[in-house]
Amino acid sequence: MKPYQQMPIVECGEPLVLIPAQDFVLESPHPYEQLGAPYGKVSPYSLRQGVLTALRVAQANLQKISPGWRMRVFDAYRPVTVQQFMVDYTFAEQLKAQGVSSSDLTAAQQQQVWQKVYEFWAVPNADQAMPPPHSTGAAIDLTLVDEIGEPVNMGSAIDELTPRSYPNHFSQSLDPLEQCFYQNRQVLQQAMRSAGFQQHPNEWWHFCLGDQMWAWLENQQHPDRPVIARYGRI
Repeated sequence: MKPYQQMPIVECGEPLVLIPAQDFVLESPHPYEQLGAPYGKVSPYSLRQGVLTALRVAQANLQKISPGWRMRVFDAYRPVTVQQFMVDYTFAEQLKAQGVSSSDLTAAQQQQVWQKVYEFWAVPNADQAMPPPHSTGAAIDLTLVDEIGEPVNMGSAIDELTPRSYPNHFSQSLDPLEQCFYQNRQVLQQAMRSAGFQQHPNEWWHFCLGDQMWAWLENQQHPDRPVIARYGRI
């Protein structure tokens, strides 16, 4: 169990709504659908209504920080079945990168690989009390594009399972290019935080509002103003 999964949830009942393509840049084709992830009839570009409202605020604030820049949505709603698919896929990709199969590894070695996967990916838990963040409709993975629509370089790819994905990884670098990566991440973080979102501690691209991770981070930062999660699994 991760620490944030201990947070209580009082479901508010807000619906999932589509992220409008006319207002945000949507990754197309969707990366997980391309891999065969079983979304069914549900769009991965969906959020709880209140979260979408906050995302609009974040993009408006982004315009004040970096005029002409826009948010590019990589992924949002993710059913538990898709979470399971992507966790299994990521585990298999880690083995492929090492040039081994699961049968080549001891139980302890397999566990090491799973630990690396779960450092970034939430457990695809079917327990209503411990939903994966994306399965609540309250989490979003996104990056930025500049005023001419070109991707803003963040220094690592979304879903990269290395320390480069940590939001502050480049903060102390003396390399000018890496400092640029850090500043770009700060722009995204500032825009999202200004609208009430919290950022995943290990992922520069992942933000949430109203789920267990958000509540846990809010309470860590503001113990005098305790909150609980309002979005559970859909």
